[in-house]
Amino acid sequence: MRKLCLLFYLIFGCGRFAFAQVNQPPAPRHKFIVVAHRGDHVIYPENTLAAYSEAIKNDVDYIEIDLRTTKDGQLVSMHDATVDRMTDGKGKVSDLSLAEIEQLKVKSKDSLDKTIYRVPTFERILSVCKDKIYIYIDYKMADAAQTLAALKAHGMEKQVIVYINAPRQFVDWRKVDPTMPLMVSLPGNIKDTTALNAFFDRIKPDILDGSWDDYLPEIVSRAKSIQLTVWPDIQGKGEDANWASAIVKGFTGLQTDHPAALIGFLKEKGLR
Repeated sequence: MRKLCLLFYLIFGCGRFAFAQVNQPPAPRHKFIVVAHRGDHVIYPENTLAAYSEAIKNDVDYIEIDLRTTKDGQLVSMHDATVDRMTDGKGKVSDLSLAEIEQLKVKSKDSLDKTIYRVPTFERILSVCKDKIYIYIDYKMADAAQTLAALKAHGMEKQVIVYINAPRQFVDWRKVDPTMPLMVSLPGNIKDTTALNAFFDRIKPDILDGSWDDYLPEIVSRAKSIQLTVWPDIQGKGEDANWASAIVKGFTGLQTDHPAALIGFLKEKGLR
């Protein structure tokens, strides 16, 4: 679904990256990790507190949130750069103040649902999730130092992982917290273990993402041998038809649109 640009090679490709230590994700609560894509957004509107709370109720391991910054420097969760698709408002998140965004109503896919949903602040998300579920931050547009300060204020800096969307973000996070587990997508040109080794040696990610079907079993096996976590995306229409195939490849975690159903499937297989 998402591909991290190979600009990483242009920035880091001329030698070894300075950080050799692989940072491990938060201590796992289950042997197979389930990440709820934008919360449990099939039941509730994506990236709302209701979607996140549903994931907590169903014992999901992580919620994925999309972190952006308002015009007045406040952190909120919104996948798109604009509020147009998900709310009754218009405009870029970066052009709207927090007060303006908090007045917006998030749309529900259920026409009969009369509940009023709001765009949540990062602070509110942290309050809801602390010690109940881990957070997978899809780092869209934010300041690393500000984000880390908020995490520390809530005592949650060890309860998150950060998905990187641009090379500059990777550099910024390594500067403010070299121990933060950083995730990048597997580049499309990684087709064997030699290529994986070269990528790892240059970039030093902690976790790999990307589409589950881009991975060969030997890539997953090699990643495990160098303590590199692999939790790819499997979300999408008809994803349940692929769960068994993904498990065969050796993954220990998946990001899904149907977290409760995936957890049920894993329990049937003795993996949960």
